[in-house]
Amino acid sequence: MTFLFLCSTFTTQILPKDLSFKDMKAVQINKYGGSDVLEINDIQEPSPTSGQILVEVYDASINPIDLKIRAGYLKDAVKILPVTLGTDFSGVVSKVGETVFGLNKGDEVYGNAIFLGGGSGTFAEFVAANITSAALKPKSVKFEEAGALPLAGASAIQALEEQIKLQSGQKILIHGGAGGIGHIAVQLAKALGSYVATTVSADDIEFVKELGADEAIDYKNESFKDRLKDYDAVFDTVGADTTEKSFKVLKKGGVIVSMLGAPNPQLAKQHGVIAVGQATETNTKRLNRLTELVDSGKVKVHIDKVFPLEKVRQAFNHQEKGHPRGKVVLRIKS
Repeated sequence: MTFLFLCSTFTTQILPKDLSFKDMKAVQINKYGGSDVLEINDIQEPSPTSGQILVEVYDASINPIDLKIRAGYLKDAVKILPVTLGTDFSGVVSKVGETVFGLNKGDEVYGNAIFLGGGSGTFAEFVAANITSAALKPKSVKFEEAGALPLAGASAIQALEEQIKLQSGQKILIHGGAGGIGHIAVQLAKALGSYVATTVSADDIEFVKELGADEAIDYKNESFKDRLKDYDAVFDTVGADTTEKSFKVLKKGGVIVSMLGAPNPQLAKQHGVIAVGQATETNTKRLNRLTELVDSGKVKVHIDKVFPLEKVRQAFNHQEKGHPRGKVVLRIKS
């Protein structure tokens, strides 16, 4: 089974003890399992190393990768427990490390600081984040929305603008159009001038149409492969047999990008299409592009529910079982 990785370097950062720093609260795991293994611990505030900023976290959002780490699917990459979970963040720069340019103390920022990529984990009151994975947050949104944007937005931009190179007038099928990544992708595709079809549950049909989707297909009761044909692109955030069925809706020369591993290369050859398994990198360039889209009003993040830090277990349960529309957010700073 292949899962979404958010970075290209998988190293656990062990922060040195420094008595000049105070303790903070952080969501950690000491073992793998369900939501019951999540702990809120008092740990040492991280110290930013060269090329990092220390951010006071206001809000963070839950992503599928956080669930996979907690469950132990990436335990081969996690060398030492406990670890602090969390990928996305928004907040205010508290300190800057050496060789940091462009961001300063007091700046409002957002980005990615997963521990597997050298960050310290974002489900915490403070996070050490690599400057290459952070940017000034959009001015038009609050911290709550900014904390929900980084992974979802970067994934959509990387897939649609860089992998597919989606053009005005082209047709794209987006699977999971009401989800965290999918609902951003629907809006981006419309902003690029494309015709958008998407698969969702019946309850989400009106929601995605309000986002701009031209066609919304109830995946439980309709067959998208029988309804659609000659599409230029497919963006799959669902996986399983949905990926293989999607080849049938593409025209020759089309592109399919999957967030759940590389699509079948034999089927790609058979149908004469390009197949890409995407590993999202949330970097400053994509975050700046995301800021542009948000501040221009072309993309809005939908927040399904906000949970305070002390209810992190309920937040994870809602992410896994509540079929959230858009993103689930953890409020770190009240």
